[in-house]
Amino acid sequence: MATIKDIANKLGIAVSTVSKGLNGASDISDDMRQLVLDTAVEMGYASKKMKTTGTRKVCILIENMDYENIDQFGYEIIVGFKLSAARRHWDVTVVPSNLNMQTAEKYDTYMLKNGYSGAFLLGFTLHDDWVKQLNKTTVPTVLLDNYIERNNHVGYVGTDSYEGIDLAVDHLKSMGHTRIAFLNGSKNSMVSEQRYQAFVTSMNKHGLVPHEELIEYGYYVPDCAKYHVPTFLQNGATAIICASDLIASGVIIEVLKHGLRVPEDISVIGFDDLPIASQLSPSLTTIRQDRIDLGKSAFLLLDGLIHNVTISKLLLRAKFIQRDSTSFCKNRE
Repeated sequence: MATIKDIANKLGIAVSTVSKGLNGASDISDDMRQLVLDTAVEMGYASKKMKTTGTRKVCILIENMDYENIDQFGYEIIVGFKLSAARRHWDVTVVPSNLNMQTAEKYDTYMLKNGYSGAFLLGFTLHDDWVKQLNKTTVPTVLLDNYIERNNHVGYVGTDSYEGIDLAVDHLKSMGHTRIAFLNGSKNSMVSEQRYQAFVTSMNKHGLVPHEELIEYGYYVPDCAKYHVPTFLQNGATAIICASDLIASGVIIEVLKHGLRVPEDISVIGFDDLPIASQLSPSLTTIRQDRIDLGKSAFLLLDGLIHNVTISKLLLRAKFIQRDSTSFCKNRE
């Protein structure tokens, strides 16, 4: 483990200058401070604050995900993480992230400068600068629904998409549906790719054909439904599985616009079991992923990584929630 003196020797500067750079002192230049931080990261330096076994300072970095009230996907995940962290007296800071923030500073440098022992990243995509840098990070880091290969410092927490989608397909087949459509989330997402593969695998497993014209990528918002539901209906879909409840809410609206009824003409299934699912009309049949438990699992995983327990992934079981948006297949042809 590198020391302040090691950094000073490498840079040919005084130990006091290195200390100032690491602690954000105002009497050295920004360029020197950045050089000290980058060199510290390169040499694997960790401050006493980051290594302490007492109160730990960690952050939840969040991007492209709503989290400020209970109806939003990220809210309960953060609550679950904070509940577990509070029992261990961890100091948790929620930090909204954006592309400018990632461009301005490297991930490891940001973590070192702010004294964070680890982080939980929510809503990031594999194309984000900081996610790309996780291949080489030494900072204990947990990702939701994204996976970094061959780095013992990074783990992944999520819900078993294969189990969840399989439960949905099994339910629809038992009600006589064979032409089942799948409206996915965005393409630049590991979880979207998992749910696509899960849908194809489950359809084949149940002896059903996953027709290409009944599979589309959209976005994790209701509005995407209007671009794809008309095509599904034209191609004879009798049921639509959605990669999220928000997508499903848009699908229900779009089906009604076309003069059809849910579930009498079209069955609809969501994924997540957000509070909105039970409030829709009809109430939404969906796959539940327990977001409080996701947050608690993220804490357990991060705690393990901090203590050099090299956990790769932690998956929760999915649960099928049957409500009023599915029914037996009606032959519309």
